[in-house]
Amino acid sequence: MVLLVPFDGSALSKAALTRAMEFADYRDEDITALSVIPDDAAYAREHGWLDADEAFTVEAVADRMREQAESVAPAASFRYEVPEDVSSMASTTTNITRTIREVAHEEEASIVFIGSENAGRVSTPVCSVGSPVSEDPEYDVHIVRHP
Repeated sequence: MVLLVPFDGSALSKAALTRAMEFADYRDEDITALSVIPDDAAYAREHGWLDADEAFTVEAVADRMREQAESVAPAASFRYEVPEDVSSMASTTTNITRTIREVAHEEEASIVFIGSENAGRVSTPVCSVGSPVSEDPEYDVHIVRHP
């Protein structure tokens, strides 16, 4: 079993990774930090993954996410995925959510740690992966709301 932490470099994802480290010691489980990186330069810039003048490659963003995750949790494994665009009707958030759920099953996650500022404010925020990821009964979910 593994503790899975969707990681985007935000303060909340770093806090979620820190909390997962605390749980890992208690539960004697491994941690996987997962960055889901859409193949979209505008999305990467919007999320602060690249400066306006930097060239975009998924690998460059993944390297940056790996460095940030390792600075928080050196013992954690790092994995990145590019979400498939399986439907022209699906939003980027939907594609990211689907990818997180798929990886949670592949990794046999016992707990998914999600950093979400929206948790508890609205029942299903439009832009959050927290609600759809938490619907899966195969794993527990730990939502981190404070960095």
